[in-house]
Amino acid sequence: MRTPSLRRLALRSLWAGLLSVAAACAWSQGAYPNKTVRLIVPFPPGGGNDVIARVVAQKLTDKWGQTVVVDNRAGANGIVGLQALMQAPADGYTLAVGAAGPMAVNPSLYARLPYDPLKDFAPVTNLVNFPLLLVTHPSVSAKNTRELVALAKSKPGQLTYASPGSGNSGHLAGELFNSMAGVNIVHIPYKGQGPAQTDLMAGQVNMLYSSIPSVINQVRSGQLTAIAVGSAKRLPSIPDVPTISESGVPGYEAYSWVGLVAPANTPPDIVRKIYRDVSDILKQRDVSDKLNQQGALPVGDTPEEFAQYIRDEIAKWGKVVRDANIKLD
Repeated sequence: MRTPSLRRLALRSLWAGLLSVAAACAWSQGAYPNKTVRLIVPFPPGGGNDVIARVVAQKLTDKWGQTVVVDNRAGANGIVGLQALMQAPADGYTLAVGAAGPMAVNPSLYARLPYDPLKDFAPVTNLVNFPLLLVTHPSVSAKNTRELVALAKSKPGQLTYASPGSGNSGHLAGELFNSMAGVNIVHIPYKGQGPAQTDLMAGQVNMLYSSIPSVINQVRSGQLTAIAVGSAKRLPSIPDVPTISESGVPGYEAYSWVGLVAPANTPPDIVRKIYRDVSDILKQRDVSDKLNQQGALPVGDTPEEFAQYIRDEIAKWGKVVRDANIKLD
């Protein structure tokens, strides 16, 4: 029997090694996901974060052939849900909505926060930005931002704005407006959007910074007046409503945003796959149209871009919280 040469054996070994590596790579690329993925929403069902999460979860289920189940873990301004994510295995099978409040505002609001948004999570992508709409009761004489600033300066401490609670995006949007416009409009916190909006419509408070879907029907019916929107540009869904920046307070921007995060140390290739797939979903016409109708602006940025955005948001809202001396414990 002819004995293979050392060279031939070496070539066989090399080819076997290459085939093994190729098979491993192919398995790795095809392995995730191969079971149910849990998407934690740190807020109750029915809100903007929940709506966005369910749209993405359904589309990922269709794309992956694996169920992506939404798990609402509400409590403590999003802290409960993000703690659950932090304690989950870093394998890509537990993800969470990382929204503006829990990720960018809580670090300045709470003296003892049980997580570090920059260390305990792996940013995947920012799903959408929700520009906040400034609405007033029709009895308020000001009908645009410049008139509102002039009115507030003529009546310091007499105008009021509602929010669904201390420390949320609507509260901080108002404090940012006060700071940038040089006015003193008094914050009135409520326990939720419903009570705040009810009192606004009854004329008990003068104004509210809100997500667009919550108030757009009342604006269209004339029960509320849309003053301006907190985005950098006008929105396709309400093109006749100017931005706050263009109509009286240059440089003003206030968004609530909804991103996607994983536990820290989730393998980078898994994070990248989720980002690519979600980014593709956000570009689908039916998805982008549905989001735009709700006043949401699809984003789909890279993990690196989203990480920088979180850092920038922490710095921005941290200054607002400190300047307004807001603390929650």
